[in-house]
Amino acid sequence: MKFTLHFGNNSFPDLAGATRLVKLAEAAGFDSVLAVDHVVFPHSYTSVYPYAPGGRLPGGPGSPLPDPLIWISAMAAVTTRLRFMTGVIILPLRNPLVLAKQVATLDHMSGGRIELGIGVGWLKEEFEALGVPFARRGKRSDEYIAAMRALWAGDAASFAGEFVSFQEVSSNPKPVRGTVPIVIGGHSEAAAKRAGRLGDGFFPSIGAQVDTAPLYDVARRAAAEAGRDPKSVEMLGGCPDLFPGSGKDPRAAVEARSRQGIDRIVLPVGAFGPDLESSLARFGDTVIRG
Repeated sequence: MKFTLHFGNNSFPDLAGATRLVKLAEAAGFDSVLAVDHVVFPHSYTSVYPYAPGGRLPGGPGSPLPDPLIWISAMAAVTTRLRFMTGVIILPLRNPLVLAKQVATLDHMSGGRIELGIGVGWLKEEFEALGVPFARRGKRSDEYIAAMRALWAGDAASFAGEFVSFQEVSSNPKPVRGTVPIVIGGHSEAAAKRAGRLGDGFFPSIGAQVDTAPLYDVARRAAAEAGRDPKSVEMLGGCPDLFPGSGKDPRAAVEARSRQGIDRIVLPVGAFGPDLESSLARFGDTVIRG
C-alpha cells in the first residue's frame, strides 16, 4: 500500500512551511504529496462545491492557493524520492499544448516524479471568468488527454479534434518514462468511466458528499469494456480510520482498503495537526513501515 498527503499547497502556501512538509513526508516514507487547483476564486457563485457539507469552497477569496505546478516545481527541488501529483488540476481550463510542455518539463527536471491528476471542474463561474465554455467540458478533457499524450509520445505529433488540432509539431523535453501518468479525479460515474477508458489511475476525491465506493467497480468495468486490464488503473481512496487520534486499528484499516482494491491511501495533511515532526514520523513508523 502506498500513502499520499493531500492539500499540500493550500495547507502550506509559503516556501518554508511547504519545504518542512515535503521533507518530513519523504523521511516518513510517504509516496507522494498532492497539490490542488483553482485559477481564480469567484466572490459570488451559485455552483455547489461537492466536497463539503455546506457546498462552499473552504477558506475565502483572500486565502492563498499557489499554482499547483509552480508549487510542485519548488518542492521537487528540495526532495529526491517523493512524488508529486496535481490533485486535481482543472484540465479544460488549460491549453493542452502549454500544459503538456509544463508537465513534461517538471517530470524531466524531477527525474520522473510527476503525476497529472485531472478533473473536469465544477465551478461554472470560474470557467466564465476565464472565457472557457462550461458545457461539454468532459469531451474537451478527453481530447486534451489524447493531445498531451500524442505530444509526449514522439516528435512531429499531429492531432485533429473538435477542441484542439495541430499538425506535425514537437514538444521537448519528453517525460522521463515517455509519458506522465494521468489520474482521473471526480465523484461521478462519468469520471469513473473516463478513468477506466483513459486513466492511469482513479481518484474519487476525499470529502465527496456521495458514496464513492461503487465507482471503483464502474471504473474497472469501463476499463474491461475498453479492452484494458482493470488492474492497470491505480485506485486511490481516503481512509478516515487512519487519522491520528481516530482510535482505530491502523493495520485493520489498511487491510480493509486493500480488500476494496485500493492501491494508494490519500490522507489530508490537516489531519496530522501542527506537530508534523512527531505525527508524520509516528505514522511512518507504525503504518507505512509497520
